[in-house]
Amino acid sequence: MKKMPMPPMVYNKWGTLDEAKELSPSIQKMLGSMLGVTKPAPVQEPKLAASRATEGDLAALGRIVGEAFVSTAVEHRRPRARGKSYLDLLDWRMGEEISAPDAVVTPETEEQILEILQYCSAEGIAVVPFGGGTSVVGGINPVQGEGHRAVISVDLARFDALEDVDAESGLATLGAGLMGPHAELKLAEYGLQLGHFPQSFPYATIGGFAATRSSGQNSAGYGRFDDMVRELTVVTPQGIIRPGQASPATAAGPSLKQLFLGSEGLFGIITRVRVHVHPIPEAKLYEAFTFPTFDKGVAALRAVEQSGANPAVLRLSDEIESSVNLTSTDKIGESESEDNKGCRAIAMFEGSEEHARRTHQETRSVMLAHGGTSVGEGPARQWEKGRFGAPVLRDTLMDAGALCETLETATDWSNVPRLKKAVGTALASQLVGESAALIMCHVSHVYATGCSLYFTIVAGASEDNESTARKWRAAKSAATEAMTKNGGTVTHHHAVGTDHLPWMSEEISPLGINILKAVKRELDPAGILNPGKTFELPDNAERTLI
Repeated sequence: MKKMPMPPMVYNKWGTLDEAKELSPSIQKMLGSMLGVTKPAPVQEPKLAASRATEGDLAALGRIVGEAFVSTAVEHRRPRARGKSYLDLLDWRMGEEISAPDAVVTPETEEQILEILQYCSAEGIAVVPFGGGTSVVGGINPVQGEGHRAVISVDLARFDALEDVDAESGLATLGAGLMGPHAELKLAEYGLQLGHFPQSFPYATIGGFAATRSSGQNSAGYGRFDDMVRELTVVTPQGIIRPGQASPATAAGPSLKQLFLGSEGLFGIITRVRVHVHPIPEAKLYEAFTFPTFDKGVAALRAVEQSGANPAVLRLSDEIESSVNLTSTDKIGESESEDNKGCRAIAMFEGSEEHARRTHQETRSVMLAHGGTSVGEGPARQWEKGRFGAPVLRDTLMDAGALCETLETATDWSNVPRLKKAVGTALASQLVGESAALIMCHVSHVYATGCSLYFTIVAGASEDNESTARKWRAAKSAATEAMTKNGGTVTHHHAVGTDHLPWMSEEISPLGINILKAVKRELDPAGILNPGKTFELPDNAERTLI
């Protein structure tokens, strides 16, 4: 009997229950002695809002996709009610009613999705596309939107096929509902890989990568996901469109593909993505370095990137992040090693034996010439082993009474010191008071003209979860203000969702917002697609984290 697909992650945590991590003695000591964390706030179980879907809605949707693939059951609505931001996870602890999709629908074809969107347009029902549920910016939260009587979640889980492979051209078409590991396993049967490994990789989907302009940890070697995309299949209420081109490059006007990359489901639902793939690497090499200061390490990374050495991974942790060994989820808090002094850089090299060896040698030469000291391959291998484990640790930190979250931005190389200081100062202004806070930063994505800055924050939570939520909203708002005023983007790879929405007019200008609204009106005249996200800020809204 066919069943409704279930998201793999636990609804109120990152990952699955068997992934849970205990806090090591070193982390427990760090929380108590450094941050003054003593006990967690009480957890109050919330209730899920009652479904507003009518019998008529369920019957109509069931005729489109089959009754087995329409549900209003709590066990189906609950895991699609929130993403995985710190505020999302706090929502499950505060005892207040949780808004949720009124129904979950899991179609199998583009034609079914088109019928769903046309029905919802006529009936005033908002639609939120769902992939892996990994959004950390409110991107999948069920905002009803003006004039809509209900919200449904359209889950792409059944779009899970490797549609075709053109190994000669290095192209493959993947279903939008394929999670990262499943996509890599299917491609591996052809000796190929995508090589896109964001921290959300175990659960994020191909469609989610495209809809958020994701950037993976191997971006130094393979580029961002939007760089990999040749073509998309997108279902809009007005019809099905396949933006992209049938050739490697074209001069035929503005790229329609770029309208949908990063659009977070506001223009249409992405169902298939044709992407650039490449042979599974023959060899992998590793090396880690330390630098006496963050600025010297940044200068070295810039020189490596601008030299064209092309390592697969190139990242740098600042002094604080290096001192608590955040590059290893197994040894966080252990700082007695000489390797943890200064700022640690991680580099990985892959491809053919010759390519890996050459890029390693070229990168190593530049890093040493800029004051780096090699600490061998061990730390780089350790980072690779645990690189997807940090989000799981956040749940345990929350259970212990800590506030733990991340945010990111990007800027030009020349502006890195200014922006890093401004964001760090803004965070400290809201988080450091009666207790201390760890404000850590690393560079994880590099470009010829600049790099990303990724901040990780650990602080003591308040006595109740509602106060902690206010505290983090104030900190995130202050940090985002600092980004807009000091030459940074409001998001490098987490996307906009609801969290960064109030600052989008600074990011792309009021005229830019109006252009996107015009596209929205053409593709989605009833405004049903993921309302209240990305650029749809109400006219009277204050500029603060929603």
